[in-house]
Amino acid sequence: MPNLKDELHSLGWSAGCACVGNVTPKRNKLILPGLISSRIYVVDVGSQCRAPRLCKMIEPVEVFWKCNKGYLAVVHSLPNGDILISNMGDPAGNGKGGFIVLDGETFELKGNWENTCEVPPTGYDFWYQPRHNVLVSSAGAVLKYAGRGFNPNDMKKGIYGRRLNFWNLSCRTLTQCFDLGEDSLPLNVRFLHNPDAAEGYVSCALSGVTYRFCKCERGCWEVEEVIRIPSINVRDWIMPRMPAFTADIIISMDDRFLYLSNWWHGDIRQYELSRSCKPRLVGQVFVGGLLTRCGPVTVCRDEEMKCQPEPLVVKCKRVYGGPCKMQLSLDGKRLYVTNSFYSTWDKQFYPCMVREGSVMLQIDVDTEKGGLTVNKNFLVDFGKEPCGPCLAHNIRFSCGDSTSDIPA
Repeated sequence: MPNLKDELHSLGWSAGCACVGNVTPKRNKLILPGLISSRIYVVDVGSQCRAPRLCKMIEPVEVFWKCNKGYLAVVHSLPNGDILISNMGDPAGNGKGGFIVLDGETFELKGNWENTCEVPPTGYDFWYQPRHNVLVSSAGAVLKYAGRGFNPNDMKKGIYGRRLNFWNLSCRTLTQCFDLGEDSLPLNVRFLHNPDAAEGYVSCALSGVTYRFCKCERGCWEVEEVIRIPSINVRDWIMPRMPAFTADIIISMDDRFLYLSNWWHGDIRQYELSRSCKPRLVGQVFVGGLLTRCGPVTVCRDEEMKCQPEPLVVKCKRVYGGPCKMQLSLDGKRLYVTNSFYSTWDKQFYPCMVREGSVMLQIDVDTEKGGLTVNKNFLVDFGKEPCGPCLAHNIRFSCGDSTSDIPA
């Protein structure tokens, strides 16, 4: 990219990724918003997939003046072909939820998406379900403060969001909100892939809790806790108890398995989604994290681990950092994971990863009985990039993946 310090946190495909009927999505351009800069890049990856070309750039000042928004986060295309981008704040860095819209053909900035002046105090991820006329968005954080690094004292100051928001998709209005608690930080939202299912999950980064939301008989939405990863008593850390920091959530295309990445503890968890609505843990693998043996943090007491996990080495490279963003192949057999969350937080918790560069790993999935195994023959080392070391975050497949297409 021609600019530094954009913090390209997420990326999404251009118009056509919201599937309507049997129409094949046209994945030829990637939309890359800058989380820090609020700049938007449109990259042509269809003409020459091995030689991507920057074809449009929207400067931050246009986003600021036209939308009064900033700190752009997650990208999805809408059923009408336009592109929806969530934001985390206003131009000054104060918390402000909501969305901006790009034209799906010209990629011109059209303005704000919501039809009302009422917007959530913070924003981050979102997912929508056209057949139920609903869009669900999560909270995120106020990057003006959280962007400097994690401070436990900020948890009681309203810097970390706590709301799960439900929107009327066609009217673009906020209809329901759920307060998930001051220590929650709901980040990632996923609906089941079945377009008729009025059900999904949201993972809360700071509490280690995953909630299931579903539509009740009255037509409104309900939320219930279904997974809680316990905190761990530790020494030599910024808090006496280390919560599970669930940085990402993935649901397989057949809606059978749910995956959680635990950036601080270092494990990836596989849950089976049964009809009882209570996910069952069937697979777990450690791929780094703060709890590795001989590391800076000592585990005093843990409800689940008998001993601290060994450091991970793949193809002679020591893997630092913890599992963060994931992407699952369409057949559900290959789970890819990167280990950078946010550059400032990376420097705070994983300075060795910042110095050595991040990686992408492949986790082999047992789709019959459940189970996860690190593939020791696969490693993408971003420490060896020509302008590196680099910090890798979001992953997209041109052939389709578990977080791009939203069936309409």
